[in-house]
Amino acid sequence: MNKRPSFPARIDFSAGQAKPGKPAPAPNAVSQGLGMDSGAVRMNMVRKLAGQGITDAAVLSAMGLIERHRFVDSALVNQAYEDTSLPIGLGQTISKPGVVARMAELLRQGVSGPLGRVLEIGTGCGYQAAVLSQLATEVYSIERLRGLHEKARVNLRHLRLANLHLLFGDGMLGYPRGAPYAAIIAAAGGEAVPQAWIDQLAVGGRIVAPVHRGPTAPGQQALLVIDKTPQGLRQTLLEAVHFVPIKSGVA
Repeated sequence: MNKRPSFPARIDFSAGQAKPGKPAPAPNAVSQGLGMDSGAVRMNMVRKLAGQGITDAAVLSAMGLIERHRFVDSALVNQAYEDTSLPIGLGQTISKPGVVARMAELLRQGVSGPLGRVLEIGTGCGYQAAVLSQLATEVYSIERLRGLHEKARVNLRHLRLANLHLLFGDGMLGYPRGAPYAAIIAAAGGEAVPQAWIDQLAVGGRIVAPVHRGPTAPGQQALLVIDKTPQGLRQTLLEAVHFVPIKSGVA
């Protein structure tokens, strides 16, 4: 398969936003402390991900670096490194580590080195955005629910990721100012991928998003990969997944 270009970031940060740069390492990322702060706990999760078939070393490294327990409610912290989705409020969930790793690996497939500019639809609590920040030169993450947008800002503050930009807005519309994107990833599923995302994707770029399987499988979702090639769009439907429904507007 031909390698996809990484599309280095080129954008005017005239409004006082942080300059693009390499992802910042997480503080105490290899902590040898006890409990959830122990690096050994995360490494155990990484070993399980590898056992599930995740082979991308960069993805496994990012999953081991970002402390998932910092992104879940205190009552659920003991489940933070289990391969399960967890509620984060406002009817939303944090995705399973296995799903986060799988989608990140699909985004990077065929790319040598870091991804360029990535758009994430649905920031949620900020966990996947933090993982993506370790894999891309620049990440824009948009959330339609103000409560979650603010929660993500709090959750991510300690990481001080200069290449991650959190946006409050309607993800169905994408974020034209940052386009074109090397990759777009969605954490919510709909009937189809919005045309705005396809328009904002660079030629050679890739979208990974859950979509409904169609009228023959009502209510069921699957991962869809869309590659934007010089000859047009190439779509591949993969395994079944379960995400919250995508919605338009802000709340």
